[in-house]
Amino acid sequence: KALPRRLVGLASLRAVSTSSMGTLPKRVKIVEVGPRDGLQNEKVTKKLYSMGCYEISLGDTIGVGTPGIMKDMLSAVMQEVPLAALAVHCHDTYGQALANTLMALQMGVSVVDSSVAGLGGCPYAQGASGNLATEDLVYMLEGLGIHTGVNLQKLLEAGNFICQALNRKTSSKVAQATCKL
Repeated sequence: KALPRRLVGLASLRAVSTSSMGTLPKRVKIVEVGPRDGLQNEKVTKKLYSMGCYEISLGDTIGVGTPGIMKDMLSAVMQEVPLAALAVHCHDTYGQALANTLMALQMGVSVVDSSVAGLGGCPYAQGASGNLATEDLVYMLEGLGIHTGVNLQKLLEAGNFICQALNRKTSSKVAQATCKL
């Protein structure tokens, strides 16, 4: 039976000798979060960590995850690798990227991905929207009393600039709200 496309790359992972460790990437993204068969994320994360990856980013690439799914997945993965080795990358197709990222942060993950104006997408998931908007993430973090060092006004200007250059609308709720104020 053929493996689903998303598992082909994962199934090809092989143990490597320490002599070749210098040629391996030290940061790897796993792009499957959410409903899945078995312990895929846990096993792959453990394997990557044992191969020397110091940061493993777990991604909800098609944006179907929820905070509950994020919590369950991270709880399971954290039993296999240290929390300090984990990062998350959430897409916003169902409007859950900010909530999923907050859940990860509350669980202790300290590395999260976002993009200005929420730019991005998924080439193999037609209709999937972009990433978590950095403007929304910074606004939330500042509202929680977490100093980011990011000037939100300058970030909004950068988002406006790139959206005009690309002739695209922003996905940032903060940018949309501040344009109407």
